[in-house]
Amino acid sequence: MLLSKNKIKYIQSLKGKKYRNEYGTFVAEGKKLVSDLIGNCRCQLLVGLPDVLQEMGPLSAEEIIEATTDELKKASNLKTAPQIIGVFYQPRYDIEKIKLSGNLNLVLDGIQDPGNMGTIVRLADWFGIEHIFCSEDTVDIYNPKTVQATMGAIARVKVHYTNLTDLLRNNHLLPVFGTFLKGENIYKTELPNKGFIVMGSEGRGISSDIEKLVTNKLFISNYPQDTKTSESLNVAVATAIVCSEFRRRIQE
Repeated sequence: MLLSKNKIKYIQSLKGKKYRNEYGTFVAEGKKLVSDLIGNCRCQLLVGLPDVLQEMGPLSAEEIIEATTDELKKASNLKTAPQIIGVFYQPRYDIEKIKLSGNLNLVLDGIQDPGNMGTIVRLADWFGIEHIFCSEDTVDIYNPKTVQATMGAIARVKVHYTNLTDLLRNNHLLPVFGTFLKGENIYKTELPNKGFIVMGSEGRGISSDIEKLVTNKLFISNYPQDTKTSESLNVAVATAIVCSEFRRRIQE
């Protein structure tokens, strides 16, 4: 079966959130990303070079189409045409059934940059954090740039969009940690193996409504202290430092 103009148009349309929401699907490009997703997400469409489709073995998809490099280039969002493109159904999760009490969870308050979002999902995957809860104004996890930036971690980390105020209030018995310029030095603070870690947007940080629900304010101190340095850290870098500190304490 040939890759028709309508199929190319459909794949291209998924660059827009409007169409991703309408169809309930998203695009993943490249062998590694598609391989990671194929066993974890229901696949609607696979388009790839014949030898690559054969090399990847039996593939479970509603439709599989062999394509040329030129056809893949027309359908792709990347500068260099991938060897394979997959269209997957967006997973649906019931937040009410998620067990939060014994776990460490990430909360993202207004993250805007797709690259930062994807990196944070990779970090969650690396540090064994299964769930990420996002404010409604956080960048869409299924944005093609975000999906690519996750490097396959999106297949294992569950991302939810919800009202963060309600989430934190309904789970008030769990500690809520957030990073601020005025807080306890994270390197000298006792950190538990459960609770919420809130990371704020690149521009404004943690919003005032969510700040009121933070029970433990943390500060990532520079080195040496009391010297003039950069104004702030990139949110993905800050997330890496915070998650690493939490997990390091468990190992001690």
